[in-house]
Amino acid sequence: MVLKLLQKIFPTKRERDIRQLLPLVEAINREYEQLHGLTDAELRAKTDLFRSIIRERTESYRQQIESLREQLRTRELSYEERLDVYDRLAKLDEEEYRLIQATLDELLPQAYAVVKEACRRLAEMQYTYEVVGHQVVWDMVPFDVQLMGAIVLHQGKIAEMATGEGKTLVAVMPLYLNALAGRGVHLVTVNDYLARRDAEWMGPVFRLLGMTVGCIQSQMSIPERKRQYQCDVTYGTNSEFGFDYLRDNMALDPNDIVQREHWYAIVDEVDSILIDEARTPLIISGPVVSSNEEFVRMNPRVRRLVEVQTRLINQIVAEAERLLRSGDKEDRERAGKLLLQAHRGLPKHKRLLKLLADADVKQLLHETELYYLRDQGIHLHELDEELYYTIDEKTHQVDISEKGRQLLANTGEDPDMFLIPDVGTEISVIEQNPELTTEEKQRRKDEIFRLYAERSERVHVVNQLLRA
Repeated sequence: MVLKLLQKIFPTKRERDIRQLLPLVEAINREYEQLHGLTDAELRAKTDLFRSIIRERTESYRQQIESLREQLRTRELSYEERLDVYDRLAKLDEEEYRLIQATLDELLPQAYAVVKEACRRLAEMQYTYEVVGHQVVWDMVPFDVQLMGAIVLHQGKIAEMATGEGKTLVAVMPLYLNALAGRGVHLVTVNDYLARRDAEWMGPVFRLLGMTVGCIQSQMSIPERKRQYQCDVTYGTNSEFGFDYLRDNMALDPNDIVQREHWYAIVDEVDSILIDEARTPLIISGPVVSSNEEFVRMNPRVRRLVEVQTRLINQIVAEAERLLRSGDKEDRERAGKLLLQAHRGLPKHKRLLKLLADADVKQLLHETELYYLRDQGIHLHELDEELYYTIDEKTHQVDISEKGRQLLANTGEDPDMFLIPDVGTEISVIEQNPELTTEEKQRRKDEIFRLYAERSERVHVVNQLLRA
């Protein structure tokens, strides 16, 4: 009784946050109800209206900033005078940024309501389109909890949402709102497939509201990248955005610079990208074996790897079939393990797919997977170490096991040539070695960077061939 009373008097942090968000959610829904009677053209005109409000409020700042930049371009200024101009520019940029943010905060209920209305219209007309080669019917309209997540993302905070709760849709609202400033916004995700999927999936909403959507993919040319970055909203991976930034800073010709200023970004899987992957630096290396040469070298090795894995999966699936026929409980459990193992090794294996067409077998696979995924999946290595490589269908990632690296390496070669070094750890070991001179430390660091670039390229080629 006392505990319940205290909880009412002293709500949790989560409850306090929700209370602060509810008035905004109610305001969005009020605005949303007033948009139903608009035509599509009138709804699209809301985007132009929002943009014009921001332009009008920031016009004086833009004029002052352009005037100062013109001075830098055309006038002969002393070193002290140039420093003074740069200081004034920085101050004006900061003041303009604060004004734009205040304006966006003011426009948030209307802008989010416009996005919600666009979603409703697409759902009502059962809008059908293609996403990464599959026909999709739009059926999503943001719920209140998704509106809350979208508000939190605009505020620069982390929104934690489980798979299937609509993270991709939630991101559309803050992306639309912040793109109104005309500076371009980025959605950072973990791989090329997800970047393309999300750009194509959410594209109809942005286009209905008069915004352009781009997507950065590996192997794109400089002109094509530039076109994608000129869009209002650009989807891409952390590595592509990072390498484009590095290349822009090394560009000798201004026409080779592809990115615009960095204004606003949402990072998907933020823990993975900003913590796990942040331990591996992005390095633009010197000359290494070209991708084409590496493809030629790796192709027969990968073919050998796939053939051996396919034979292994054939045996695993055949054994699972035999165990399923016995009807014994222990045999059923062993069959579940084998089914999961086969699914992680070759998810598109024809005999496996035929087995999984049976609802009971599919349920067994699901139950076994849940068992092995508990405790953050620490038991999965028991299955994976017997395979040559594993394929994660959800993330489209391929992981080569120790057995796989041994098979890929030719006689006399080091299997570690397919293992990417942990640069952060290696650099730390070098820095903490008191016996090394400064020159020797730098030499060893350069060697680590060279090794990282070489092996990253090789592993990337192998993964591409395995996905083919």
